Amino acid sequence: MTTMESLIGLVNRIQRACTVLGDYGGGDNTFSSLWEALPSVAVVGGQSSGKSSVLESIVGRDFLPRGSGIVTRRPLVLQLHKTVEGNQEYAEFLHLSKRRFTDFSAVRKEIQDETDRVTGKSKMISPVPIHLSIYSPNVVNLTLIDLPGLTKVAVEGQPESIVEDIETMVRSYVEKPNSIILAISPANQDIATSDAIKLAREVDPAGERTFGVMTKLDLMDKGTNALDVIEGRAYRLQRPWVGVVNRSQADINKNTDMIIARRKEREYFATSPDYGHLANKMGSEYLAKLLSQHLESVIRARIPSITSLINKSIDELESEMDHLGRPIAVDAGAQLYTILELCRAFDRIFKEHLDGGRAGGDRIYGVFDNQLPAALRKLPFDRHLSLQNVRKVVSEADGYQPHLIAPEQGYRRLIEGSLNYFRGPAEASVDAVHFVLKELVRKSLAETQELRRFPTLTAEIAAACNEALERFRDESKKSTLRLVDMESSYLTVEFFRRLPQEVEKPVNPGGRPGNPGGNPAASAAAAMDRYSEGHFRRIGSNVSSYVGMVSETLRNTIPKAVVHCQVKEAKTSLLNHFYIQIGKREGKQLGQLLDEDPALMERRLQCAKRLELYKSARDEVDSVSWVR
Repeated sequence: MTTMESLIGLVNRIQRACTVLGDYGGGDNTFSSLWEALPSVAVVGGQSSGKSSVLESIVGRDFLPRGSGIVTRRPLVLQLHKTVEGNQEYAEFLHLSKRRFTDFSAVRKEIQDETDRVTGKSKMISPVPIHLSIYSPNVVNLTLIDLPGLTKVAVEGQPESIVEDIETMVRSYVEKPNSIILAISPANQDIATSDAIKLAREVDPAGERTFGVMTKLDLMDKGTNALDVIEGRAYRLQRPWVGVVNRSQADINKNTDMIIARRKEREYFATSPDYGHLANKMGSEYLAKLLSQHLESVIRARIPSITSLINKSIDELESEMDHLGRPIAVDAGAQLYTILELCRAFDRIFKEHLDGGRAGGDRIYGVFDNQLPAALRKLPFDRHLSLQNVRKVVSEADGYQPHLIAPEQGYRRLIEGSLNYFRGPAEASVDAVHFVLKELVRKSLAETQELRRFPTLTAEIAAACNEALERFRDESKKSTLRLVDMESSYLTVEFFRRLPQEVEKPVNPGGRPGNPGGNPAASAAAAMDRYSEGHFRRIGSNVSSYVGMVSETLRNTIPKAVVHCQVKEAKTSLLNHFYIQIGKREGKQLGQLLDEDPALMERRLQCAKRLELYKSARDEVDSVSWVR
């Protein structure tokens, strides 16, 4: 195979692979620029200008639909692949990739049927291309795009915008800087009225990308010829004009073989008095070789930019493959290792949230610094230690026998009743921290990139974490409530010993305490004082001071218990039970945990195929780029 065939064949293979992988014609736009960077030939002409016949002559096969009016209603991306001499010719459609067509009349029918599937049996057009590859020893490596014929008026069954729609579609192909324009103009019409030349001049004013093709030379009036155009005097292009003679309608009706048609074309130019001196530069075979040579020079000039684009695409794909994760091993040991690594990745992020490396852990401190003190301040001690309630509780505690000095039972009942209110803030602190931990688990799972491809495993980890957090919460509630109960179980005696005595003992006239001969009026006054308003206020105040002391104590100890039972346990043993359960599972069960999202698997598969394509393309470009 020549260097030229290698280069053009390489471009064809890359374009074909891009098409199959969806990088063109509705695929992933991230990598579609590779297609745009590769040159191709856009065939442009007015309706009935002979476009289809030129393409069939280049291919050497009769395979395109024919008829009056607009026949090509969707772009046809035609990729020609030269094969080894003696191999059977065949065609493949992208939408029927598993089927090979060796009967080219069936290719024609499939083009028509596929067109109708999108546009319906009407005269409407669609920009969605049909992709067809032909493998033959009788073709040159080329990518040709057959576009709907330009028209000037809408016919019955077409919208008024059809003229503009067709031109917009054609223009979208030919205005690309890497597009080579094959402008088809019939020789039996004035070149000044050529739709193809008019459009080519607008998008390629210098004529550097345009090849002019004159068709129907054999149908010109006797005594006239197209030499002024072909020799560049009527309209000059940077590229040469090529004249072709297609099969006549009679030949088409008789299904004249294309090989015979090519021979007749050669004979026409060789014997023509007008074009005989140009015979070696005329005809569809020469046109195909000319296009192939030009493609080779264009490709060679663009090799550096193509290589750069391929390398950029490889970097992007490898980055995405790293993001998506590599395929999972099938043996149980490797699967278990993968699961444990994913769990560790999650656990690492969860700890970062708790330790301050990531946001969220500070909310736990907020529970202790804001929510708990606020809850303690809101406890209804004012109501519980009101004068009326203190009198009621103390009186009920005395029963039938009033207290003598200090109402100890009344004190205990008031204190125990007050301390019971601390259970609410204690439980609320546990629940608040539990909620924060659950949120951090959810957030950490979402931030663990490696887990995104395994929804089943993610759900299992979430369930295991929530189950563990529930256990930690239950234990934390027991511990914090135990702190409250301990304060109720044993009162701090020293606190009450430091209080001033409520009632002074009566003193007799002789100054000796306890003398029964003392003043009976003073004793009566003291007894009356024990049931006075001031007495009950002192009791309420003393209890309030004690409860305040306990409140300060619990404000410090409840966070300690919560952190010890919930936060610390979550940091050290959140997934311990899950690890034990995972270790007991068999290979099939482990595989089910690593059951990926089908969309993600498909995405990785496509990325892997693209990566393989681009690496292969890079190697092939490197292998031919140095040859001159």
